[in-house]
Amino acid sequence: MQIWIDQIHCHCSSTSPPHATGSPPPTRSPELTDGFHISFCSSKSGWQVHLRFFLLHLDMRGRQRDNIHTPYKRASSRDRLNAQDREDGLGGNPSHVQIDIGKVYGNPPWIRSLPHVIVAALSSFLFGYHLGVVNDTLESISLDLSFHGDTMAEGLVVSTCLGGAFIGSTVSGWIADGIGRRRAFQLCAIPLIIGASMSATANGLGGMLFGRFLVGTGMGVTPPVAALYITEVSPAFVRGTYGSFTQIATCLGLIASFFIGIPAKDVPRWWRVCFWVSTVPAALLALLMEFCAESPHWLLKRGRSAEAEAEFGKLLGGLHVKSSMAEFSKSDRADEVESVKLSELLYGRHFRVVFIGSALLALQQLSGINAVFYFSSTVFKSGGVPSDIANMSVGVVNLSGSIVAMVLMDKLGRKGLLLGSFMGMAFSMAMQAVAGSTLVSGSSVVYLSVGGLLLFVLSFAMGVGPVPGLLLSEIFPSRIRAKAMAICMAVHWVINFFVGLLFLRLLEQLGAQILYTVFASFCLLGFFFVKNNVVETKGKTLQEIEMALLPA
Repeated sequence: MQIWIDQIHCHCSSTSPPHATGSPPPTRSPELTDGFHISFCSSKSGWQVHLRFFLLHLDMRGRQRDNIHTPYKRASSRDRLNAQDREDGLGGNPSHVQIDIGKVYGNPPWIRSLPHVIVAALSSFLFGYHLGVVNDTLESISLDLSFHGDTMAEGLVVSTCLGGAFIGSTVSGWIADGIGRRRAFQLCAIPLIIGASMSATANGLGGMLFGRFLVGTGMGVTPPVAALYITEVSPAFVRGTYGSFTQIATCLGLIASFFIGIPAKDVPRWWRVCFWVSTVPAALLALLMEFCAESPHWLLKRGRSAEAEAEFGKLLGGLHVKSSMAEFSKSDRADEVESVKLSELLYGRHFRVVFIGSALLALQQLSGINAVFYFSSTVFKSGGVPSDIANMSVGVVNLSGSIVAMVLMDKLGRKGLLLGSFMGMAFSMAMQAVAGSTLVSGSSVVYLSVGGLLLFVLSFAMGVGPVPGLLLSEIFPSRIRAKAMAICMAVHWVINFFVGLLFLRLLEQLGAQILYTVFASFCLLGFFFVKNNVVETKGKTLQEIEMALLPA
């Protein structure tokens, strides 16, 4: 409904509004909320609407709302009503007061972007599944492919996938910037399907390693692209929650791999079924991405403003398109269209932020978390705990911590979760180091070892697991975001590769006490690094973060 306002009379000292001489006395309108009134009178030019106290009331309420933190700017009532007029199809008139609701009154509906985030999280499900698929099946694979007892060959089955992930991660930024986020997801689904099929049909170690390498290349592309996509399509007020979906999906993938791998020890060649199963979500990822929105940020960087507006409409609703476009333009600078030089990332003006991202992911891996995921069966077996129970326990605890992180991400913030997570991991690794020493014996060793590992996984899932990927995609400026993420993920996979390759060998040569003490030390180092270098990004738009961290 539209009220055309030709004349607005605000009287500071009159209790009853005046009316034109000879005109009928004003007709009192029904009372509005909180006892405010609107008076109307007829004249040649239309109705005279007396809104002084009512408008003051709106202004006070608006100021109160402004005190409540929101990443979206509140618009005036004048701005809000104009957009409502347009949506009602009533048109506009320059001679009348124009009010635009499109400047965003409140937060955009979170439900619009949720389906797109869920589809993107399928890539994280695959990531977790392929991390855990060799956990229960490794022994069966080694027996069928004739390398049982060769710890180096077993380590290669695990770490070759990580080597492929390193290759994929190094080019992920260029792929995401070159063909877009949606097409990058679809492209990485191809090696995930082909590689899993080759592993499922392998007749020797070589075929298994090649299949795992192809899977790894797809796994290397998906984490940075998923972090970019979810960050860029999510409203700021739920970006932390949606960013946690990747960690939750990874946990679900791990649990699925553990669950599907249970019959592997009793059913011959069941491990082949475990690899075939992974082709289904990979195919779904490629198919469903065809119906998802492209990142508006990528489209704007490519100069495709009309398409970006359409995608913003899909993700945020029509009322929030103009404000989102205007917010993006604040950080849009002349050098946005220039290509990113590697020197800017490695030793130029963006070096510090890239270093923080790389160091954070390096400390994440040096904490020893993936050693727990890859070889939890072996570690728990040494404590007398059945591997099936151990793996499922790890998966459930990991999922529980990720759900807690999802709830707290937009309340406590990224930095607080990281600090608490690193401290909890250091304490739990200290428990395992004590369990590996001569200070305790008997059942106490089992309790400390198993309890320490579960506490370690819980602490990881509540901060160090989900936060870095989200935080990096927030703190990198739009111009370098994809390529900077690629460099950081390359560092991640290099360290991940060596942890997976050398963990069992180091456990044999150094012993549990020394190895876990080293992991605990890296967790403490991570705590102090985060305290001194990481900034809080909770509730801020990507453009606000970029402008705050923009190098001179």
